[in-house]
Amino acid sequence: QPYYDRLVQDAPFLTSNGRLSEQLVDKITLQLNRVYPQILTNKEAEKFRNPKTPLQTRLKELLQHLQKKGDRDCQEFYRALQNNADQLYITLPSLKKWSPVFFLSCFSVAAGLALLMYCFSPDAKVAVGTRKVVGFSAIGFGRHVRNILIAYMEDTSRKT
Repeated sequence: QPYYDRLVQDAPFLTSNGRLSEQLVDKITLQLNRVYPQILTNKEAEKFRNPKTPLQTRLKELLQHLQKKGDRDCQEFYRALQNNADQLYITLPSLKKWSPVFFLSCFSVAAGLALLMYCFSPDAKVAVGTRKVVGFSAIGFGRHVRNILIAYMEDTSRKT
């Protein structure tokens, strides 16, 4: 996922009250200014560090500025955020890609395939009843999976 898109996704999270302290925004701004002056000039850094402007306003303007500059500049913002606030960085919405349900689903599919391979292995001495149970379990699957299981059951029943 491009850093620009990640920043668009994470901006509401980052600008919500209390996520980033004034000190942290200053550190990120200084890092972007000192290490990458092409990202933030001295004048821009002063603007985003001005204590007369509310923190939320400065932060929103900084994120918008980075989005206008491009993907590489957004990437450097993430690098600065990770360097200065790793605990906040790992909780960003753009980093939470897979839910536990996804992993459980993948495991279930893998376990089901392993069971099918075991039941229909020509070398395995498996009871005929087990094949019937697997054949009837096709009823609970989606149309495509069900068609594959039924075709496989028909094919194996012809061989026995």
